[in-house]
Amino acid sequence: MKLQQLRYIWEVTRHNLNVSATAQSLYTSQPGISKQIRLLEDELGIEIFARSGKHLTRVTPAGQAIVDLAGQVLRTTENIKQIAQEHSDERRGSLSLATTHTQARYALPPVIHAFRQKYPDVALHMQQGTPKQIAEMVSEGQADFAICTEALELFSDLVLLPCYRWNRCLLVPKQHPLTRVQNLTLEKVAEYPLITYVFGFTGRSQLDDAFHAKNLTPHVVLTAADADVIKTYVRLGLGVGIVAHMAIDPQEDSDLVALDASHLFESSTTKIGIRRGTFMRSYMYDFLQRFAGHLDRDVVDAALSAGPRHEQGLFEDIELPVR
Repeated sequence: MKLQQLRYIWEVTRHNLNVSATAQSLYTSQPGISKQIRLLEDELGIEIFARSGKHLTRVTPAGQAIVDLAGQVLRTTENIKQIAQEHSDERRGSLSLATTHTQARYALPPVIHAFRQKYPDVALHMQQGTPKQIAEMVSEGQADFAICTEALELFSDLVLLPCYRWNRCLLVPKQHPLTRVQNLTLEKVAEYPLITYVFGFTGRSQLDDAFHAKNLTPHVVLTAADADVIKTYVRLGLGVGIVAHMAIDPQEDSDLVALDASHLFESSTTKIGIRRGTFMRSYMYDFLQRFAGHLDRDVVDAALSAGPRHEQGLFEDIELPVR
């Protein structure tokens, strides 16, 4: 059994059993991958993949167990490399972040700017996606940290570190009737067409829950994953925007009026998700504390070593900052 063979079966499953696409991603030949998979199956005496002719059709039950273990072996191998690199040069390496547009555009820039100044030889990679895609990237080892508000709880192999609380505001053009309302209520907001986040993005679930609790059906005319897109259509007069407060830029958005809506909706919590068993480099700890000051090395290590049932209790006494 070779490490290369384990990598091949792992990558083939990640590429939906497409051996050709796997070969391209690994810069090798399709026949070579097929041959190594066959040799591994012959050695183990079982089929990892079911076939129709030359095509792989599905992962067998025994094969799935082997693929899962192969993933663990590959992650352990990567950790060994990281340990060696840590001891050879703790200021060199890479850090991959998976996050949403709102975090990438509004929360992360000052953190990344300061981090790059201290660690110019650490390569930063940022991937954007839906919260579920973001969590999957970290769960499957494609990224180090997942930074978002929704969906992380769905993945039991992720350690969740609460970072900060935030709420929403309404965005309207100047002279909009809501700018003259002294006591803003959900009933008043529900009278207008709304533009907000796609369900599953940036605390959208709390927004929907607030309307449902009042037996109101919001008239959502447009949804988007990107706060800047929401602003564009507010400017066109399509409706009232509901966005994260952090997504307001006083200068760039000076043509719009931001109305505080924190009394209308429950606050949301942005979290960082880290796959259990991740080897933490020194600069990774530094990044976490720059993003959320209470996440010092001791707190992070305690969370990474705690079981899923005890993890949340570590943060019960921490007052999360509000942004």
